[in-house]
Formats: sequence, structure tokens, C-alpha cells
Amino acid sequence: MNQNTVLWIYIVLLLVGGMIGFLKAGSKISLITSSVAAALLILTVMPGVFTFTFRRNLADIIMAALLIVFAIRLTKTRKFMPSGMMLVLTLAALALRHLAV
Repeated sequence: MNQNTVLWIYIVLLLVGGMIGFLKAGSKISLITSSVAAALLILTVMPGVFTFTFRRNLADIIMAALLIVFAIRLTKTRKFMPSGMMLVLTLAALALRHLAV
């Protein structure tokens, strides 16, 4: 599995998570945050927008920021769903992106 495939799967899961947060809890911030993060990640997948190195680094920075957000939410709520699940998915996506060559 290459880096872009891992990132596309993560983008879809991120959007689905934001939509579920909105539909179940009425969380507009969840929907907005996931949409903005997904849009930025989509830019990192598109060739020709940025150089390869910049795209890879930008995706890592965005995902690291999401890791921090999900970790903060997890420590505040102490509930695994949804922030703990997204934390695990983000860690897995980051690891898989760096293992996939």
C-alpha cells in the first residue's frame, strides 16, 4: 500500500468521523474541523500542487496536529469514542505512510 492510498483512506475516515459527530451529537465544530483537515490533506495528495517533499511534510504536520487535538479531547472526556479511536487511526495512518514506500 503506498502513501497516497493510506492518506485517502484516512481522509475518508476523518470525514466520516466528522459527519458522525455532527449527526449524533450535533457538533458543528467536529464537522468543520474534519472538513478543513481533510481538505488540507487532499491538497497534499494532489500532485502538481506542491513539491513531493513539501506535500509529505505538510501531511505529517497536519496529522501531528490532529494527534494533539485527539489526545487533548481524550484526556478531557476520558471516553475512547470518538477521540481515542481517531487518535489510534491517526497513529496507524502516520506509521503506515512511513512504512509504505
